Amino acid sequence: MTYLLLNPKANNSKGADDAKAWAESTNTVCEFVDVTGIDDMKAFFDGLEPSDEVILTGGDGTINRFANDMYGYEFKNPLWYVKCGSGNDFFNDVKDAAVDGKIELAPYLKNLPLVTVKGIKRRFVNGIGYGLDGDVCKYGDIQRATSDKPVNYTNIAIKLLLGKYKLKKATVTVDGETAKYENVWLSPTMKGRFYGGGMMVAPGQNRLDPDGRVTSVVLYKKSRLLTLSRFPSIFKGEHVNYKGWITVKTGKHTKVVFNEPCALQIDGDVIDDVLEYEVDTEV
Repeated sequence: MTYLLLNPKANNSKGADDAKAWAESTNTVCEFVDVTGIDDMKAFFDGLEPSDEVILTGGDGTINRFANDMYGYEFKNPLWYVKCGSGNDFFNDVKDAAVDGKIELAPYLKNLPLVTVKGIKRRFVNGIGYGLDGDVCKYGDIQRATSDKPVNYTNIAIKLLLGKYKLKKATVTVDGETAKYENVWLSPTMKGRFYGGGMMVAPGQNRLDPDGRVTSVVLYKKSRLLTLSRFPSIFKGEHVNYKGWITVKTGKHTKVVFNEPCALQIDGDVIDDVLEYEVDTEV
């Protein structure tokens, strides 16, 4: 039996329709299961027959919740992932490994970093956004809750760049080495290369790095117009070529502290009024 786990809330509540459309287009015979209705995910997998396989569908938020629920679990059945989300940053990062639109998921659920923020501890699959990128997700959530129109994260980012976002001071520590920055726009830490629906903020990051390292990025520059003109380069990962505008470091332990709170996102899930976060890859 093939079980297709769908998230009806994914892709602006189109997740169920998207999953069923994929199954139909690929002639996949399966039993559809609402992933939000499974109370104990590990018990669900424990109850599978040896011949069963599972396909998880949804977006980055769906993968994040699944990864946290199942972290440390040894999968005995084939486990696949099919994108049915709005951003699909995980899929974009690993799409070269896809076969007929499916990704073998289990290898990517190991050695996930742990973020600690406001007493919350959570594994993440793609990355932590902090600063402008966190605020973009925050206002995107507000827009989604108050309007039926699709959220345009790029437009939100431009509006924040042009005046609403207040630049921060940041203290960033990577593997014991501390640096201080003025005029900070964002300071994410990444397990994958992409976040924000296609921004390649960490082009050199390898999510299967054998040492489990993550990439920390600090983007800083007082000029709003200069930052606005360079901002599109993030979508191709070319922003790392601008010296004196960005710092990129890899490591196993990262701590970021701002001088005043702002929003933070974990694989798209927003936590507001955050002063600091810490990432550890060895727990």
